[in-house]
Amino acid sequence: RMNFRWTLRAAKDRWLVKISWQSSRGSSGLFVPPSPPLDPEKVKELQRFITLSKRLLVMTGAGISTESGIPDYRSEKVGLYARTDRKPIQHGDFLRSAPIRQRYWARNFVGWPWFSSLQPNPAHWALSNWERLGKLYWLVTQNVDALHTKAGSQRLTELHGCMHRVLCLDCGEQVPRGALQERFEALNPTWGAEAQGLAPDGDVFLTEEQVQSFQVASCARCGGPLKPDVVFFGDTVNPDKVDFVRRRVKEADSLLVVGSSLQVYSGYRFILTAREKKLPIAILNIGPTRSDDVACLKLDSRCGELLPLIDPH
Repeated sequence: RMNFRWTLRAAKDRWLVKISWQSSRGSSGLFVPPSPPLDPEKVKELQRFITLSKRLLVMTGAGISTESGIPDYRSEKVGLYARTDRKPIQHGDFLRSAPIRQRYWARNFVGWPWFSSLQPNPAHWALSNWERLGKLYWLVTQNVDALHTKAGSQRLTELHGCMHRVLCLDCGEQVPRGALQERFEALNPTWGAEAQGLAPDGDVFLTEEQVQSFQVASCARCGGPLKPDVVFFGDTVNPDKVDFVRRRVKEADSLLVVGSSLQVYSGYRFILTAREKKLPIAILNIGPTRSDDVACLKLDSRCGELLPLIDPH
């Protein structure tokens, strides 16, 4: 069980944030599904897999970041779909509807101080270390939280973009998300909101009444509508980016999936590429995935508990 309350309110020219958690597992464990104890034999099997890999490609999903406190969509009992009947925003709806953009930005404005302050967990740091030591050839993440970048990963493709960047839908101008937060604060000096729950990717739950009075900033350059530099549901990944990742998969000699159920085709397609190349595939994810039947190794463990145990040498 979990209870959550988040308040963002303007007071005397500064913004006050109040967070209240009630959970038996603490905030960082709120969104991690139950998993069995580490199996020493499975740890040895993953160690052997990594040792034999010379050009390892790793693909990460939301399951690596739940241990940093970010909820995901599909985890059993704790994912958004298990906790609520809410659905993620759709790309077409965001483009077509100003009220939907207003609702999105109001909720994101409240969630941003929390979301932007989150830090990498031991799994992110382990993968960054593997890269530094020459073990990890390339890292592909489906996440938009910038936690791999915060951990120092450089050989990295953010498949679905990054919430820390914002772009104009008309002129293409890019600005840091933090700069937009300051503009929102200036436009909404007396606005306040209390969220009753967290959703993935910096989203929070607000009532329609709270949203209606929120003022949305437009592009400072041309006045066009702004959108986070991410791939919403219903949108497609840039074909050049897909081709780039496919080339990295074809250059690799093994593939490790970390924290992804592979239900979304944008990531699953690279499993198909790896199968065509007959690459060995290992999967570390709590719960079943779309590709368990093609993996030579499947581990149901917390990413942050298992990856630091592996010696990249």
